Amino acid sequence: MSHRTFLMPDVGEGLTEAEIVTWKVSVGDTVTLNQPLVDIETAKATVELPSPFVGVVSELHGQVGDVIEVGNPLIEIEVSDDSPSDAAPASPKPTARTAVFVGYGTSEENEVASRRHRRAPLKNTATDSTGPMPTPTPLVAGVVTSTHVRSTPPVRLYAKQHGLDISLVPGTGRDGLVTRDDVDRALSGSQRRTPAATSNAPTRFVGHELDSWESGPKEERIPVRGVLRSMAEAMVQSAFSAPHAAVWVRVDATPTMDLVRSLKTRTSLANVRLSPLVIVALALCDAARTYPGINSSFDAVNNEVVIRRSVALGIAADTPRGLIAPNIKNADQLDLVGMALALDDLVAKARAGTTTPAEMLGTTLSITNVGPMGVDGAVPILPPGTSAILVVGQITKAPWVKDNEVVVRDVVEIGLSFDHRHIDGALASGVLSHVGRFLSDPAPALLAR
Repeated sequence: MSHRTFLMPDVGEGLTEAEIVTWKVSVGDTVTLNQPLVDIETAKATVELPSPFVGVVSELHGQVGDVIEVGNPLIEIEVSDDSPSDAAPASPKPTARTAVFVGYGTSEENEVASRRHRRAPLKNTATDSTGPMPTPTPLVAGVVTSTHVRSTPPVRLYAKQHGLDISLVPGTGRDGLVTRDDVDRALSGSQRRTPAATSNAPTRFVGHELDSWESGPKEERIPVRGVLRSMAEAMVQSAFSAPHAAVWVRVDATPTMDLVRSLKTRTSLANVRLSPLVIVALALCDAARTYPGINSSFDAVNNEVVIRRSVALGIAADTPRGLIAPNIKNADQLDLVGMALALDDLVAKARAGTTTPAEMLGTTLSITNVGPMGVDGAVPILPPGTSAILVVGQITKAPWVKDNEVVVRDVVEIGLSFDHRHIDGALASGVLSHVGRFLSDPAPALLAR
């Protein structure tokens, strides 16, 4: 017998640390090759790590909530000398700027395999030959969380604050994920207090639940890590490395709204979630085909401008973990239905906390939609590595001059922030005008595809 140490891997793009979310095994458990060991939360996503060894867990380096630096010990596994795990790497060391699913390598085929593995349902431990279900791990006195519960850190914290055993809550989310709504339903059927029944309702701040203004402490300090740290570092890097400029325009989006309402009545599209954002996304991709220079980045190291002929469309999503921006690969190749399905999947995974690191990398163009927050417009900071981000405000009824008459129309303000090192006002204005014309008359462009 010999001991193998599994080190915390870099599962993202040069990440330096990750937080332990859920241990799926305990000391003494027998584990098989690729069996899920632990859920970790990085600055970009929650990731499930599989075992690169076959053996018995001898030590866990860290408790739920601990932050482990990349390269430090995560778990010890005692393996037999003739174990097939000898062929697996003991301590994966990903190369810089490469997303690695630990234990598999860096090929595209392995990334696909890792996604399939993460989505697989949990085994029935009553008949699983690998051993009994691990004992639930106590987090705080009076609250026990099962190591097999699928949820997100904010939801687990929310349940803990209300004294609820989240392992008893049925999950209705993707792959049995326990959502905040599931917790609220469980609380409404118990004698525990709920936010609706008290003035001490918590509010969310980048993945942390805060007490109300009246009941909270006079001063509260939140560690800058995870999504908050990633956002802070990215915004500082972008603001002080790229000279920002912006253009904006008000658009008559009535034809877009009419089109969306019309499409929703079609029985063939009954299962497709259509929204104005779908049309906006198609409009921006169409603009990129007409103005390829907007789908670019500035390489200051090599003093080059990199123009790409494929759009990886980033969508800013407000999630329980904070603001993240996963992207849709090859978005310029999608039609109306394809874009709608891709957006729906992207948002669902972001809110459920199942976005993978690979889905956060390689963004070329971005969209941020501030309309649902009741905001008319904004001047967003560029995500690092991109040169333009389109902002969409709320669509409201407003007076509009049409055919020399004042009429009531659906009006929206759209804007474009861009990197002025290599994108001038003419290019940015051309792109924004193109998007505006698309929203003012989307049917011809959609029929042409």
